[in-house]
Amino acid sequence: MKARVLWPLLIGLAVLVSVPLVVWFLRTHEQVSRTETLPPQGEASYNPLYVLGQALRADGLQVQARARLDMAAMSPAAGDTVVLLQDSGELPAPEVAALLAWVQRGGHLLVRTPPTGEDDKRQEPALLQALGVGSLGFGSACQPFQVEGEDRHREFCSGRRFDVSDAAYANVQREWGNEDGYVFARIGHGRGVVDVLADMEFMKGQTDTNSFLPAALRPNGIQTAAVDGLHDRPHRDLTRYLLQPNYGKGTMWLVYASRPPSLWARMFFEGWPVWLPLLLSLLGGLWMRSQRLGSELPSPLAERRSLLEHVRASGELLLRQRQGPRLHAAVRGLFLRRLQARAPIAAALEGAAQEHAIATLLQWPASRVHTALAAPAANDLTALKERIALLLQMRRLL
Repeated sequence: MKARVLWPLLIGLAVLVSVPLVVWFLRTHEQVSRTETLPPQGEASYNPLYVLGQALRADGLQVQARARLDMAAMSPAAGDTVVLLQDSGELPAPEVAALLAWVQRGGHLLVRTPPTGEDDKRQEPALLQALGVGSLGFGSACQPFQVEGEDRHREFCSGRRFDVSDAAYANVQREWGNEDGYVFARIGHGRGVVDVLADMEFMKGQTDTNSFLPAALRPNGIQTAAVDGLHDRPHRDLTRYLLQPNYGKGTMWLVYASRPPSLWARMFFEGWPVWLPLLLSLLGGLWMRSQRLGSELPSPLAERRSLLEHVRASGELLLRQRQGPRLHAAVRGLFLRRLQARAPIAAALEGAAQEHAIATLLQWPASRVHTALAAPAANDLTALKERIALLLQMRRLL
């Protein structure tokens, strides 16, 4: 068939096949949109205060994020604000003195009590001691929080409550708590203020594990603390209230206390596509080259350990290695030693004369004696057996 006729037929056949498939696909499928929440990338993956910083920048404020508190490198001005998410117990004494001196000049400091999971018996942080604050432990209930037009909230559920000494209570400007202790206190220090909080979970961009529950299924219809972090409007209002003293006057310093993972941790969690195949290859190579161990065999019986058994095993080994002429030579030597003892004259002869003397002595044909004394081929097992049998028979007849 010519090409100008074949190609139109092929194209027509393809159209006839594809049209039903297209119609079936359009009838059984529909286009839908789905939103996938991707994990945080970049700074948002390690900075819990990243959302707060972005919100403050959107409000026109100057924001600086720091992993650790370093007063010498930061050099905050008198009208600045420092949000110290870092554990205050980790601050050395010179850093605490510099921080309090800055607050006394007019700075605004937000600090939390030691986080959960810390040892209650450890020494109180030097910063809290200087402010006259002592942590009491975890309260038995969360702190109710209500914003007009919003559902009721419960905050500071995971925070460590605190108390204020009598001497420092004279400088307390705001307080919030119950019989279990305070969850918030604004303490004046010189021309500045220090806000002590039980925790700062509501400032983070994290989501609580119970946030998927509807309000009707939560206890008493009250939302759990730190639901959606700053994505929750009451949390934004609370954060805005806490940042009020120096809001818009200077730089907002967000010390988020992030510790970068170690090299070994990054290699383990991020480098597994490389080290896991290498590890499996190494284990497989070791397994292939290791000696295969079977079940333990019992020791052979004592009566089986005889000289004859060793001789038989040696002969079988020589046969497997095609050393038949060596076996024939051993049997031939055994025969010649018997011949030396029975007929010394015949044993002293050589070659055909010896074969003729042996044949006369045994009354055998000379050809048969020649066959018995001649070495067989290495791979001729039948000839080997036949000649060894002849030699043994000749030895018995002597």
